[in-house]
Amino acid sequence: QVQLVESGGGLVQPGGSLRLSCAASGRIFSIRNMGWYRQAPGKERELVALISSGGSANHADSVKGRFTISRDNAKNTVYLQMNSLKPEDTAVYLCNADIIVTGNLLLNRYWGQGTQVTVSS
Repeated sequence: QVQLVESGGGLVQPGGSLRLSCAASGRIFSIRNMGWYRQAPGKERELVALISSGGSANHADSVKGRFTISRDNAKNTVYLQMNSLKPEDTAVYLCNADIIVTGNLLLNRYWGQGTQVTVSS
C-alpha cells in the first residue's frame, strides 16, 4: 500500500556532513508526523528527530545543533541534514511516517528499510 524509501547514507569522516532523504509513495491520503530513528549495533533504537505536518520539529538532545529535520509535503519527503558528524552517530538510520491511506482512511505507521551511516576516519 505504502512504501518509504531512504537514500543518502554512506561513509563520512568525523566533522563531515550527510543529507538523508525518505520519500513516501503509494496509496497516500495524507501524512501526519514524519521522523528519523537510528539503531547502532547492540543498542536500542532511538528517536533522532520528529516533524509534524505543519513543520514543527523536535530533535534529540544528542543531535541538537548538528542535525536538522525538514520535509517537503508536496513531495511526501522528509530529510535529515546531518552536520558535524561524530563516530558515535554511526548507525542504521530509519525513517517513519504516520500515514492515512486512501480508501479506508486508516492511520498506520510505516517504516523505511534503513540506510547505513558510518562516521570514521
